[in-house]
Amino acid sequence: MKIKQFLRLTLITCAATITVGIGLSGQSSTVSASSGSYKTVATAAIKKAPYHKKSSAGAVYNASHTKKVANLKTYPYTTWYATAKVTLKHGSSKALYYKVKNGSGSVSGIVWNKYLKPGTSPFGLKYAKSAVALDVNTNNNVWTKNANTARPIASLSKLMTLYLVRQKISQGKGTWSSKVTTSNAGLKKLGKSNVFGGFKFNHNSYTVRQLYLAGLIESSNNAAIALGQWVAGGSTPAYNKKFIGMMNNQAQEWGLKHSSFVSASGMEQNSLVPYGYSIGAAKNANYVSAIDIAQISRHFVVDHNDILTDASVKSMKVDGQTLHNYNNLLPGRKYYQKSLNVDGLKTGYTDPAGYCFVGTGRKSGHDRIITVVLHDENEFTETRSLMNYVYNKNLA
Repeated sequence: MKIKQFLRLTLITCAATITVGIGLSGQSSTVSASSGSYKTVATAAIKKAPYHKKSSAGAVYNASHTKKVANLKTYPYTTWYATAKVTLKHGSSKALYYKVKNGSGSVSGIVWNKYLKPGTSPFGLKYAKSAVALDVNTNNNVWTKNANTARPIASLSKLMTLYLVRQKISQGKGTWSSKVTTSNAGLKKLGKSNVFGGFKFNHNSYTVRQLYLAGLIESSNNAAIALGQWVAGGSTPAYNKKFIGMMNNQAQEWGLKHSSFVSASGMEQNSLVPYGYSIGAAKNANYVSAIDIAQISRHFVVDHNDILTDASVKSMKVDGQTLHNYNNLLPGRKYYQKSLNVDGLKTGYTDPAGYCFVGTGRKSGHDRIITVVLHDENEFTETRSLMNYVYNKNLA
């Protein structure tokens, strides 16, 4: 949805930052401890040592154990650095605690030793429901999380649509200058929608190139649908349905085992009904796994490498309309990191899909990687963390 993506640009600074080995920035609101009074019996300094949570249980308390600072389960991939052993007495019982801080120093307190285990925290993504990192050169999945689970993918679907556009051109059946009919009333209405719009059809036709850029950069839904119909050989909803069949056929040809498409744009069926573009499928949304999206993206990058040039454009005008790229890992954006050289690839959002992102970049001296995070409220911070992890561990 365009409104939610736009509003998110102004709110993005509120997103939590996840960094390998240092945990999350920010600190939970303190609440009263559930137990009675504790008394410090002894404190002994120790050489700074790393620990991480042993299970989902446990919490960080202030030094006097009167306030809970944070639940350990809300910091699942955090390394806590202990600098002292603290013995507390509660009633007739004594217990050993560690005085700890996370790597950034934003959270500190004491933790019962039974809730911690020695060593740095293993790497993981807290928010993404599914994720994968793919080495483009070797075609190996070098890191995964629930990567074979098919989920709604919103506008990441456009990668398949736009790939088939490029395929038709490469087969000599069309050119960038070919005209695409955009006179359908439903598509024009869709382009004007405050929620689903993004590129208004002010004319009855546009070139393939114009709609391709609108679909890739601005993530225009009506541009994607119009292009799909063009690929299928027509300009009516019947050809939209035919094109969706082509999307599924391409997925089968590539051997994708967890992919099913019902929409050329990534919009759900119930959202397409008012515009006349629901195909009446049993499934409401495109369901694709993170591994399959990574493969679609890899085919695109390998077969049509110039997508990286177009996908790294931060904004441009087409037909007098500004196309805005929502990728916040690009140069000059909030989460840009120079060493990662991110130059793509596609963002997506709907309510069922949540925030989704396909990222790609190539760090100097390493292979290009493609990362996918699905249903991830911190899609850019977690993508950046995943990319750094892959390169720091020399996985690609």
